[in-house]
Amino acid sequence: MFRTTEVEKPVSSFVASELDRHVNAPGRSDLVRQVREKIDKLGIKYIYYQFISVTGRIVGKGIPASHWERAAEKGFQLVYGATANLFIDRHGQYIGYGPEASELIGIPDPETFLQLPWDKRVARVFCTCFRNREEDANGGGHLSSDCRGNLRIHHGEFQKKHKMHLRMGCEPEMMWLKKDELGKPDGGFSKPYCYHIDQFESLRPVSMRVIEYAGQMGLDMIQGDHEDAPGQLELNFAFDDALRTADRLATYRQICAQVAREFNLIACFMTKPFMGVAANGCHTNVSLWSAGDDEVNPLGNEQLPGMPEVFTYRSGGTNHFMPDSRAHPKKPGPIGLHCIGGVIDHLPALTAIGCSTVNSYRRLWDQGFWAPVYADWGYQNRTCGLRVSAPGRFEYRAVDSMVNPYLLASALLMAFDDGLSRKLDPGEPESRNIYEAMKEGKAVKKLPLTLGQALERLDEDEVIKKALPDEMYKVFTHYKGDEWARFNATVTEWDVERYLDCLP
Repeated sequence: MFRTTEVEKPVSSFVASELDRHVNAPGRSDLVRQVREKIDKLGIKYIYYQFISVTGRIVGKGIPASHWERAAEKGFQLVYGATANLFIDRHGQYIGYGPEASELIGIPDPETFLQLPWDKRVARVFCTCFRNREEDANGGGHLSSDCRGNLRIHHGEFQKKHKMHLRMGCEPEMMWLKKDELGKPDGGFSKPYCYHIDQFESLRPVSMRVIEYAGQMGLDMIQGDHEDAPGQLELNFAFDDALRTADRLATYRQICAQVAREFNLIACFMTKPFMGVAANGCHTNVSLWSAGDDEVNPLGNEQLPGMPEVFTYRSGGTNHFMPDSRAHPKKPGPIGLHCIGGVIDHLPALTAIGCSTVNSYRRLWDQGFWAPVYADWGYQNRTCGLRVSAPGRFEYRAVDSMVNPYLLASALLMAFDDGLSRKLDPGEPESRNIYEAMKEGKAVKKLPLTLGQALERLDEDEVIKKALPDEMYKVFTHYKGDEWARFNATVTEWDVERYLDCLP
């Protein structure tokens, strides 16, 4: 008799990568199928596969809609340097990644699929970026220079730890500028009269086109006004989950750029194109919630020109920033106060993210226009870096229209986490004009007043640096450090006017 021995089956060494898990996430295949139905029903011929660069630009590729299923599974390839706009620094080196680097894999998130209202043959879909599958180190891993993917991860970790989620609303100011015969800016379209309906009316054809497109792209527009700079409008949409709000701000900018093309204007998101008048801010209102319900708001569309998620808003639940004492009906409860404490403690480093350009600091220097240059907080006090703008939320003011909202949301989550973990006390709210309070002897920390100073404060702050993990920090500091160096190495018109005829 022969004895047989069982042959051991080899243990598979395959470990699913983050890319694999993302593509095969429960329910995703059904979403991919639903997008195909939308493509066929809406007559979509072409799709922009887009993600967000370090500066908030929208980058990516276009692919015919007939290839949707393959692209949804395999994604598309693009050089890593696209996360830094594929720009070079002042020494001629590509920012963040050299030409020898691998190519990223962009995987579309089908729930973000949406038809473009100005050309209904075309749709867009946001993507999550991963390392190339063939890389030796962490092949198929999440690409840490993908700021949108980072926000999803950071928010998920915060919710797991604190059992709360971040809701965010923004106030995006921008200016509509005329063009000269060469296509260069030729002043604002309207006069710098804040809240004047006459000036708002002068831009009515523009604002109504923006609002029309916004409603077809999932933005629930709630109010608007003419601000106090030439051609300056602020058109607001409803607040929501942090990632959705960031996506909607990116979409709003795309809408404004398209409307500018249609009216032969310039949609200017530059922070401070004119001195002596208000800058383009982007005050960001934040609150922490638990529970709540997601509801689809069709916004008057007979059939949704995209996936339901694009038109979904979260409402209800428990707002943990609400006051919890009848004795102090305006003062946030402990959770809100600890979060304010975290932001105040990290405000210098946060400034590098909320005020991320050289031009941002023109806004902070022009202090006659309520510039938020001091690390303090108060109720309806616009001279502070933070104010409790209404019961249950506070307004982060050290942020302008050039902000990358994904980076900002991640950074605020880190500041909140630190404030909650250490139970930081922000002190009593300041009711006085901060400038008057300082004259009376109050010691208040000032924000950095140059991009260079802000980058130094960021480099010293290990908490906020966690919002820019690994390669994200490398790309951000390379890009912004080069921007600061270029500015310092440039002779400006001011230099010539000041020094050309100074001696003998």
